[in-house]
Amino acid sequence: MKKTIVRVLAASAVLVLALGLLLLVGHDHRFAEERVSVPVPGGTLDAALARPPGTARGLVVFVHGDGPVEATHDGLYRPWFEAAADAGFASLSWSKPGVGRSSGAWLDQTMDDRAAEVGHVLDWAAARPDLPTGTVVLWGASQAGWVLPKVVRSRADVDAVVAVSPAVNWLRQGRFNLLAELDHEGADATTRREAIAASDRTRALLDAGADHARHLAATPPGADPVSADRWGFVLRNFRADATADLQASAARHVPVLLALGTRDRNVDVAETEATYRRILGEDVTVARFDAAHSMARPVVEDSDAVGLLTAVLWPRALLAPGVLSTFRDFLRALP
Repeated sequence: MKKTIVRVLAASAVLVLALGLLLLVGHDHRFAEERVSVPVPGGTLDAALARPPGTARGLVVFVHGDGPVEATHDGLYRPWFEAAADAGFASLSWSKPGVGRSSGAWLDQTMDDRAAEVGHVLDWAAARPDLPTGTVVLWGASQAGWVLPKVVRSRADVDAVVAVSPAVNWLRQGRFNLLAELDHEGADATTRREAIAASDRTRALLDAGADHARHLAATPPGADPVSADRWGFVLRNFRADATADLQASAARHVPVLLALGTRDRNVDVAETEATYRRILGEDVTVARFDAAHSMARPVVEDSDAVGLLTAVLWPRALLAPGVLSTFRDFLRALP
C-alpha cells in the first residue's frame, strides 16, 4: 500500500511539474512587453508596446474589433505580437476608451472617431524617436474593417494593412450573422421567421432614428433589450459601409493582407473577398484559413472548455494553422 501511495504521489508530482513547465513555455514569448500611456484629445490611452529582440524595422498598430477590448485582448494578441517580433516588428495596441486605465467611452464613438483615434496614436508614435515608425502596418479585426480604410485614405504614413475578417456593410453583416447562427443551431422555420421579423423591427427603429425608450417599448416580453449606451452606438454606426473608403484608399496602392476564415459565421467572407479584390486589385493578398471569425480553430470557437484549456496551456494553438506564419511572412516581405 505504501509503495502504491508513493508511486501515485511521484506520478502526481511529475504531472504537476510537467504542467508547470508547459505553462511557463506556453506563455514565454519572444518579445519584451511594456505599458505606455498615449495622450489623446480628452485623456490618455493605456497601451501595450511589444518590442522584438534587437532593432525593430517597423511597427504594427493594432485596431480592435467590437466590444470592450483590453490592450492585449486579455493575452489573445500576444501570439500576433510574437509573430510580428519574429519578423522584426514592434507592436502597439491600446485598451479602448473606458477600458482599464484608458480615458473616455468606446460606446460613444463613431467609426470616424475610431479612425481619428488611430491617427492620434500614429502621430504620437511618429514623435517618439525610440519607436520604429519607418514602416507602419495597421492590423485590424472585424469592426476595424470600417476603420482601417478611413485611416489609409487620410494619411501617407501607413505602409501596409492586415485586415482580419472585416465586413463591408454593417446591416448586411448583421443579417448574414443572424442567418448563419440560425443555420448553425438548426433552427426550425418558425424560429427563423420570428428571428428575422425581430431583426426587421430593429432595422425599422434604426432607420427611424428611434431613441432607446422606443427600443425598450418595442422589445417583446422575455426578450433582452440592449443597453442605452449600446443602442446609441449602433444608432450612430449602423449605416457603416467600407466601400467608399476602400475606393478612396485604393489610390495609395498600400499592400493589404486580407485574412478570412472559411468557418466565419459573423461575416460574409465571400462578399468581403469579392469587394476587396474588385476595389484593390493586385494590392490585396487573400489568405483563407480553416478558421472561425476570430481566426481561431473551429473546435476552439465551438467549445468553451477546449478554448479555455488551450488558452491556459498553449495560447498560440488557439489560432488556426497557418495564420501566424502567413502574417509573419507578409511582414517580412515588406520593403
